[in-house]
Amino acid sequence: MKILSLLPSIAAGVLAMLPAQAANVSVAVAANFIAPMQRIAAEFKKDTGHTALLAFGATGGFQAQIANGAPFDVLLAADAAAPAALEAQRLAVSGTRFTYATGRLALWSPRPGYIDREGQVLKNGTFSHLAIANPKTAPYGAAAVAVLDKLRLAGRLQSRLVVGANVAQTCQFVSTGNAELGFVALAQVYRDGKLAAGSGWIVPAHLHAPIRQDGILLAEGSANPAARMLVDYMKSDKVGNIIRSYGYER
Repeated sequence: MKILSLLPSIAAGVLAMLPAQAANVSVAVAANFIAPMQRIAAEFKKDTGHTALLAFGATGGFQAQIANGAPFDVLLAADAAAPAALEAQRLAVSGTRFTYATGRLALWSPRPGYIDREGQVLKNGTFSHLAIANPKTAPYGAAAVAVLDKLRLAGRLQSRLVVGANVAQTCQFVSTGNAELGFVALAQVYRDGKLAAGSGWIVPAHLHAPIRQDGILLAEGSANPAARMLVDYMKSDKVGNIIRSYGYER
């Protein structure tokens, strides 16, 4: 009889762990964060039952869309400035801004042995095209320009630049051979402690401003419990391990 009397409370406990109703979360995600966020979204659904609907693009573009009423619940930006601006404009929930990752910039080519470990190929290489993301809308593009300025190569290489709308398109330019090499997010070409393919130079952090990537709960998502749950989930140790496996710092 004692065992039977415990069954209702056990069942109630199990039900309390499950989401009352599976919901969707609309998430605007920086283009550099495609691969890790796809993994995180899969784990989020497995653990909570909620579905993260992901849109990838340039942070500057998302900021403009949100200001014009785009119905995103959460923004995972490629910088800290966009979430801060949206918070100041009351387009995001005050006090929910957090740093989910610090990005690293890499000079990459799919050709093994093409890029040396010091990035000297930028000075000595005979390449025709160098891909970068749009520095006006993509933080990784701004970081790439800062590196070229620091190395005093901006003027010399200006005519060889191929500019992508975001860092995902920039990586595609290099992958398809439209540019021999390019500045991309390390996460795009890095898996479990090494380059997944080709050759690359991990750009020293002192050559550009830190690429602090902040997330924030947007006003649109303030009444969506699943959106708040995703924000909390992004801060978990489980997500931190996934993020680090792609070459980000936490």
